[in-house]
Formats: sequence, C-alpha cells, structure tokens
Amino acid sequence: MNYPAELLYSSEHEWVRVSGTSAIVGISDFAQGELGDIVFVDIPTVGKTLQAGDVFGSVEAVKTVSDLFMPVTGTIQAINPDLESAPELINTDAYGKGWVVQITGISEADLAQLMSADAYQTHVGV
Repeated sequence: MNYPAELLYSSEHEWVRVSGTSAIVGISDFAQGELGDIVFVDIPTVGKTLQAGDVFGSVEAVKTVSDLFMPVTGTIQAINPDLESAPELINTDAYGKGWVVQITGISEADLAQLMSADAYQTHVGV
C-alpha cells in the first residue's frame, strides 16, 4: 500500500491534498483496496458547504456501496469529471487521477484534526 507523506488522512479513509485554503479529496489506497473494483461514484453535493464528518457522496463497488465523508469542513467546488466514465481510476491511481472532489474554505483547525501518513498507517494496522 502507498501512503504519500505530503497528504493528510481521515479516520474514515479519505485523504486531503492542501493548496492554500482549498484542497483535493480522495479515497486512500487502503480504502479502495478494501472496497474492491469501484464501478460508480455519486456526488450530489456540489456547491454545498458541509461539516467535517458529513456524508458528501458514495462509491459503489462490485459487492458494496460505501459513503464518503468530508474530512474537513468546506464547500465542494468540483467533482473529478473523469470518474463519470472511469470510476476505476480510484482503484488504479487513488492519489492522482482518482481524486474525488475539490473543496474550498477549509481551516487550519480542521486540518490539525487529520492524521499524518505515519499515523494513518498505524490507524489501519500497516
């Protein structure tokens, strides 16, 4: 499994790549591995401001559907357009082309609640 050190991680297995007061959010390599082959991504929350811990969408794998949780409070500005035709990008490139949403309006206080790559690896038992 791969856990890039420049990312922050939530206990619900989302990752955050911060750029100023905006961020890209995706699903960790661990989570996509547990879910299996992802076949559909549903994000009905574009334009909405959600609190950390709120459900912002779901991913459907061959055998299960899993909610996606906001790792930090923010407004969802965009969905990865490539996931509509190629949701498997989450499986093949979880930290790159498989990103899920872009959010804005994040705070340092929320980011401080997330885990480093090392802490996340401990969290998942790696």
